[in-house]
Amino acid sequence: MPTPHKRTRNRLGLLPRVVLGAILVALPATAVAAVAAEPEQHSSPAAVAAVGLDDPAKKDIAMRIVSSAENSSLDWKAQYTYIEDIGDGRGYTAGIIGFCSGTGDMLDLVELYTQRKPGNVLAKYLPALRKVDGTDSHEGLDPGFTRDWRKAAEDPAFKKAQNDERDRVYFDPAVKRGKQDGLGVLGQFVYYDAIVMHGDGGDSTSFGSIRRKALAKARPPARGGDEKAYLHAFLDARVRAMKQEEAHEDTSRVDTAQRVFLNKGNLRLDTPLDWKVYGDSYHIG
Repeated sequence: MPTPHKRTRNRLGLLPRVVLGAILVALPATAVAAVAAEPEQHSSPAAVAAVGLDDPAKKDIAMRIVSSAENSSLDWKAQYTYIEDIGDGRGYTAGIIGFCSGTGDMLDLVELYTQRKPGNVLAKYLPALRKVDGTDSHEGLDPGFTRDWRKAAEDPAFKKAQNDERDRVYFDPAVKRGKQDGLGVLGQFVYYDAIVMHGDGGDSTSFGSIRRKALAKARPPARGGDEKAYLHAFLDARVRAMKQEEAHEDTSRVDTAQRVFLNKGNLRLDTPLDWKVYGDSYHIG
């Protein structure tokens, strides 16, 4: 299995950008322009609107594509137990969407789990999680937190809490905004992946900032614009945002994944899907 490529993100705007020692080489947005010549998979507006990313089958596809970038694996359900400090200044990164001890979402998750199941194995770490929020510190968490996280991840109640927090903070807002903008399944996914990486805070590289820059270049379908043109504008803005952080400089999750689907006109995100992230190839049949 390829080495996981967990990515850093701004998320809630709580932390400054972090300079990593190894700078990844970014692929230019034009690198995949040749795929535009491939036959397009045309979808009528009515067909695109009929199914959203919140359709269970489409949601599973979305999770698998995100996992290919976040964990170098399509098996997103294997990530409930995942936890490590990847050295990005956000403390521990863990679970199916990369909840971080330094950005508040891990604290929210453990608080939710404890509300639902008092006395769980992670409840004793709540004071420490509150203390380290906004930092990369492990104070009060080591040495047992990673072990207890993996133990908690065997509990269906903790898995459900991870699912629910993913939906509340990342998935549902992305799908809602995508539908408001008149976007189909692919566009909703493009929004979701951006929120997963960048968060929706006030940072200049947050999802909201990326969307505003896209709107300055093109109109979404809800405003009478062309969907493909708008999504290209959004992806262009996202690539620029990613390149502002050395930890995000490899933009292949856009260039050789989302941009490929868009150039093929696959606005419904229909299978089969073939893409690459960080040079690794993936397929969903």
